[in-house]
Amino acid sequence: MKVLKAKDYQELSRKAANVIAAQVIMKPNCVLGLATGSSPIGTYKQLIERYEMGDLDFSGVSTINLDEYKGLTRDNDQSYYYFMYNNLFKHVNIDLARTNIPDGTEPDSDKECARYNKVIADMGGIDLQLLGLGHNGHIGFNEPADDFATLTHCVDLQESTIEANKRFFASIDDVPRQAYTMGIQTIMQARKVLMVVSGADKADILDKVINGPVTPQVPASILQMHPDVTIVADEAALAKCNL
Repeated sequence: MKVLKAKDYQELSRKAANVIAAQVIMKPNCVLGLATGSSPIGTYKQLIERYEMGDLDFSGVSTINLDEYKGLTRDNDQSYYYFMYNNLFKHVNIDLARTNIPDGTEPDSDKECARYNKVIADMGGIDLQLLGLGHNGHIGFNEPADDFATLTHCVDLQESTIEANKRFFASIDDVPRQAYTMGIQTIMQARKVLMVVSGADKADILDKVINGPVTPQVPASILQMHPDVTIVADEAALAKCNL
């Protein structure tokens, strides 16, 4: 693991954007694995700024998102498609036909998971996978469990995740209880992984991810086994890591 320390969220976002921009420049037809949530928003803003300055071209890029709430339509303002469209896609010259997010409206979990696994396989895998980090160590919606989930699957969200996400909804009752998520095996098969972590509230779990045992109870700890992982974290998030 390579750990890049940032002074604050702005510097974290800039450093993470540097890694993604380098990937796009080196391989203009690359496949980017993308994440949602509050952590990558600043990174996406940085990428948009570079596109607007003429430094980045997304016309050949394909994207595969980690996850989507089951039951939400694309135009729901809490869907991850809506998030990606408004925080990145509509601001750059990416071909929307090359963007891929699980279909939250598909009620047949087996059908949708099989379709999404085929999409990823047909694209030749992921060149760079961007990740955030959940308070319980989840990546995508791979929650703490007795074993590492492999491919795309439908997951029952844990109460801690529902609690963390309720701030985005009118009430906790509106938070979906299930989501489609890329599996740990797929994430681990990405050629490069970039994780962004911000804030003192992530300090305990980030220490477990970097320094703790590899265990499915801390899903992100599996990244210790990946050959090319970069973690970009601010000082607050790294406060408990002895690096």
